[in-house]
Amino acid sequence: MTEQQQQALYQRFLRGLALSPDRPALRIGAESVTYRALHEQALTWAGSLGSAKVVGVLAGKTVTAYAGILGGLYAGATVVPLHPDFPVARTRRMLELSGAAALIADDRGRAALPRMYDDGAGIPVTEPDPSLALARPRPVEPADVAYMLFTSGSTGRPKGVPISHGSTHHYFQLLDSRYDFTPDDVFSQTFDLNFDCAMFDLFCAWGSGATVDVTPQTAYLDLPAHIREHGVSVWFATPSAISLVRRMGGLDAGALAGLRWSFFAGEALHAHDAVDWQAAAPASTLENIYGPTELTVTITGHRWNPDTSPGRCVNGLVPIGTVHDGHDHVLVDENDRETPVEGELLITGPQMATGYLDPEDDQGRFVEREGRVWYRTGDRVRRLADGELVYLGRLDSQVQVQGWRVELAEIDHALRACDGVQDVVTVATSGESGTEIVVYYTGEVRPAARFARALREVLPKGMLPRRFEHVTEFPLNSNRKVDRKELARRAGELLVRPARSAAQAAAGTGIAGG
Repeated sequence: MTEQQQQALYQRFLRGLALSPDRPALRIGAESVTYRALHEQALTWAGSLGSAKVVGVLAGKTVTAYAGILGGLYAGATVVPLHPDFPVARTRRMLELSGAAALIADDRGRAALPRMYDDGAGIPVTEPDPSLALARPRPVEPADVAYMLFTSGSTGRPKGVPISHGSTHHYFQLLDSRYDFTPDDVFSQTFDLNFDCAMFDLFCAWGSGATVDVTPQTAYLDLPAHIREHGVSVWFATPSAISLVRRMGGLDAGALAGLRWSFFAGEALHAHDAVDWQAAAPASTLENIYGPTELTVTITGHRWNPDTSPGRCVNGLVPIGTVHDGHDHVLVDENDRETPVEGELLITGPQMATGYLDPEDDQGRFVEREGRVWYRTGDRVRRLADGELVYLGRLDSQVQVQGWRVELAEIDHALRACDGVQDVVTVATSGESGTEIVVYYTGEVRPAARFARALREVLPKGMLPRRFEHVTEFPLNSNRKVDRKELARRAGELLVRPARSAAQAAAGTGIAGG
């Protein structure tokens, strides 16, 4: 095997297989699958996929999903994780855009197919055939695409982000040097598999011979008990999880004493949340990690220090840390001129995707500066004296909701197609559980339920607005443009946050996945 072929993402699982062949690689409730058994299942899937170059995995958090993702990688194919509860039209569009030639589906995934392909078309579902099992994973090159994820697009068309084996190799090598994960660790798995942070869970755990323990939504009802009973030592979730656990009474001092590591990403982490979590998990090292999908899961990290970190926060937000080794970054002002202290963050380096699946989507995001291609994050940050960065907010209409990236323009686009609607402006405001979305529209008054039904047909649950407000006209700023800041201010006053039952809170956040 060449040095380049050793950069394959699946090599991390093979490393775990060598360390822990008969220990659990995966636990889902009472079901446990050893490294050896999951390896054999993946080889069967890989052989059964034939020569498919792109493989969709339409499944919830089942053994089929995890073995299917690994099997697609073993086959040397690009894996496209898909959520069976996403709107079927959106999922079909992702499959079409990706060029998937094969599909792995569990029961929930199969149940969605008749609605997705009511015209009789569609990709055949692959059946695992042990007689076709590969003897070993197929070799791949660093430039080959390991997986493809889709982010929100302003025109309603999802944008595909291909991530190469080389990018993941650089990423996980850095993590290996930063963390001390061992075969005795048990990793939470809170993220849906079509969310890039799930790759952190899987391949950090598998690269160290540890166990991935799938976190059910019900765990949030009593997270301390869940962590004790399942032996979870590494926790990773969006910061929204902290406020949910707090409401459930799970942040008492020392309540999460079994944790060694705590990671948060996908949204801004507030200082008071970090303080409360650290008090509940005093033996845990807490890190705030940051990164868009286009930069391979996360690209910066700040290690929380109870003595010094609170004083380094800006506007109550925890620093996102320094950019990973091997990468360059610049801050630029509104005129695209480099600025030393505060501006939009641009990054280039080995974790950066080479562009979107459709090159037309690259405009304004993958840009050339001084002969190199950079990724414009759209995030405004401040550089502290020692080089650490603090996230200040978005520059565009994109926001993070429960960790999902949402283009507000995509919601506008979808609602403008509704009968009687003249125009739409969607804004985001800070709520008790993080960022919440409110829609303002002109035209005829329509029931909110009608808008919600229309959006459920085209948008994932995480993108659905909290409120729909009719206005006769939009407020304008001094430039005679729609005053989004004023609408966001009104939205903050509108939102009333009644206490929800524990079950509603856990199910409604999307934090725990499904």
